[in-house]
Amino acid sequence: MLTHQATTCLVSLKKLVFHPLRPLQSRITGLCGLILATCATTGLICTATHAGERRFTYVYEANTQPKGAVEFEQWVTWKTDKNTDAKFDRLDFRHELEFGLTDRLQLGLYLADWRYEDGRSVADDGATYRDTAIELIYKLRDPVDDGFGLAIYGEVKLGDELFELEGKLIVQKNLGKWVFAWNGIIEAEWEGSNYSQDKGEFGQTLGASYQFSPKLTAGIELLHEVEYDDWSQWQDHVVYLGPNVSVRTPGWWMTITPMFQVTDIDSEPNFQARFIFGFDF
Repeated sequence: MLTHQATTCLVSLKKLVFHPLRPLQSRITGLCGLILATCATTGLICTATHAGERRFTYVYEANTQPKGAVEFEQWVTWKTDKNTDAKFDRLDFRHELEFGLTDRLQLGLYLADWRYEDGRSVADDGATYRDTAIELIYKLRDPVDDGFGLAIYGEVKLGDELFELEGKLIVQKNLGKWVFAWNGIIEAEWEGSNYSQDKGEFGQTLGASYQFSPKLTAGIELLHEVEYDDWSQWQDHVVYLGPNVSVRTPGWWMTITPMFQVTDIDSEPNFQARFIFGFDF
């Protein structure tokens, strides 16, 4: 739970980020301040002896935590600026603990997924708890030792009005200082008070990242999604594309990816960005 001081700080920065008259560039600057405040006020900046590596935020890599390793990750995803609602803003927060059960099997616990929404198209403005989730990733092939990486991913989300199953196939290829990764994604989701609203979602993510130094990598990510309402009707395909930057030190790491919609779907946000901060215990 956030402290009273942390909540006050985040509310003040929310006004900076979400102000409907503020241009997108200034709102992105405000988001950077919000991310730093989130890390600082929730006590995430700490000293550790070793940190994991994550080059992407939307793309998963085939690597898993080694046996006995424990890592905390703080996620922040911002979506904004729909053609149908210029005032739309949403912040999604995830707090994850990762455990290396074996050298090939990783367990992830999402302690709480919650969001803040604002805009004309939003029924209930403000912060709401969404769900708690559990995930497993099993590494079938190592990207270094086996020529290319291959892993399977499963996640279950459960909330008051949300139940979701998600599966991923993760493929990774390392070429010198380059890392290329692709994810194939399928989701089944039930929402509402009786979980009566159901839909499917299919997607894929693709990423390329180059290591400029042991502490800095940068590259590009692509996200493609399409919903299958009531498992009977396809919706529009939406595609996002954007750069990413990852900074790693012996104590912690952080990665950010701003993405812009390259399709023209009025009901989807034109901009989204994801920031992940992590450290090992």
